[in-house]
Amino acid sequence: MSLTVLRPSFCSSSMAEGSEFTSEVESSFQKFAVHGDTKATGKEMNGKNFAKMCKDCHIIDGKNVTTTDVDIVFSKVKAKSARVITFEQFTQALTELAPKRFKGVSQEDALQQLYGLVVGKEPANAGVTKVDKAAAVERLTDTSKYTGSHKERFDESGKGKGKAGREDVQDTSGYVAAYKGSGTYDEKVKEA
Repeated sequence: MSLTVLRPSFCSSSMAEGSEFTSEVESSFQKFAVHGDTKATGKEMNGKNFAKMCKDCHIIDGKNVTTTDVDIVFSKVKAKSARVITFEQFTQALTELAPKRFKGVSQEDALQQLYGLVVGKEPANAGVTKVDKAAAVERLTDTSKYTGSHKERFDESGKGKGKAGREDVQDTSGYVAAYKGSGTYDEKVKEA
């Protein structure tokens, strides 16, 4: 028993016309599919990344298309027991979202406009901490300006030596961790 997926006729014709357009959409699909998952191959996208793609590409506008609509469409196009969608299912999802996002436009034009939102987009990293470039921070982290005993904690390249750069490292090789007279026990026993 073979399972065939029925697509609207305009979907296959518009895909055939702009094959480079399709490859750009597929490139964006792959970028969002691997976002946040080190084991992802880019051939399948999970629901979280699909929702992120819809948000980052401004498919979700809050009025016509909401996050709930995106979740419903994702559940509709995926296989019953699967948690991910393929690129073909992804195009089906966009086909279903296009008329909702762009009302009053023919379905083919709405799909092309939706593809225009997706093409060339990558996952945005919102809320990522940026490195501070303030003069005070730069001055404090410049190891070439350190003097005295602090200078000894860094090698020529400015990389820290760690414990090896300290002079006050205690010898803890004795019988007890805080025992400072390692190897003097025999001498003390002979004196008594």
